Amino acid sequence: MPNIGPAELLVILLVALVVFGPRKLPELGKSLGAGLREFRRSTQGLKEDFEGSMRDTPPGPAPVQTIHAPAQAVAAPVAAAAAQPTPAVPAPAAAAAAPAQPVTADTVTAPAPREHV
Repeated sequence: MPNIGPAELLVILLVALVVFGPRKLPELGKSLGAGLREFRRSTQGLKEDFEGSMRDTPPGPAPVQTIHAPAQAVAAPVAAAAAQPTPAVPAPAAAAAAPAQPVTADTVTAPAPREHV
């Protein structure tokens, strides 16, 4: 973005004077100045809040604690679970009689639509 020199600034002020007139120009300057001050105050407050929150947070993640258990304590529950027999689940008669076939659009039938009473 090019810098605004004194000649460009003079042209901008002359256009503003012609467009707004000599009576409205001081009021516009006051309102523009008040708006810029309010903008600076709000951005400064946001900046201070952000910097304050950055100072309050710890620098890194919390340390991780590793617990080492003896091998006997870990192996005993695993061995006990392996020693228990698993219950047999009977297979359904239809599944045992017919071999599994892939499901296609030809094999699937849609239910008949219901009539509303």
